[in-house]
Amino acid sequence: MENYNREMERVITELKRQGEKPTLLLHSCCAPCSSSCIERLKDHFEITVYYYNPNIDSLEEFTKRAEEQARLCAVMGVECIIEDYDKQSFYKASKGLEDVPEGGLRCTECFTLRLSKTAQIAKEKGFEYFTTTLTISPLKDAERLNVIGKSLEQKHGVKFLPSDFKKRGGYQRSIELSREYNLYRQNYCGCEFSKSLNP
Repeated sequence: MENYNREMERVITELKRQGEKPTLLLHSCCAPCSSSCIERLKDHFEITVYYYNPNIDSLEEFTKRAEEQARLCAVMGVECIIEDYDKQSFYKASKGLEDVPEGGLRCTECFTLRLSKTAQIAKEKGFEYFTTTLTISPLKDAERLNVIGKSLEQKHGVKFLPSDFKKRGGYQRSIELSREYNLYRQNYCGCEFSKSLNP
């Protein structure tokens, strides 16, 4: 298995050597997860956070997370794009996979949906890199996310920044920053299927 944290550090080292600070579109699932990712990357990239999460089970939950994301970005001094709520896209991607256990193929389709849109927007808006905060979660498969990201790099022609943000205490740091900024921290990934596992 690849060490994606080490790969990211190699990219950052090379950018520093060249004196470059490229643009990065950072897909974010929520403010808490993005907090330590932003902290770690903001000295090396011009970050715009992209909140795109059609998987979230209700408009109320989507809006609550979106507002917290925008608030955090303002405090941390990075740009933020809030994509419209489009639950039908998630239902289409997960059709037939509703009963698959959490972490299975339904999640793969959800990751692909969100990262595909991120790569598309990165291409349209001229970003040099894109990546996702999803690798910060101990419950998310960093290998799977990075494989998806790399395939989309080939498809869209925008560099994918490899990551495993949970490494180097990243997940623990996100908890600390959530407390520091008094962020709303949900107890489920977002979709109605994951929520049923965390009543």
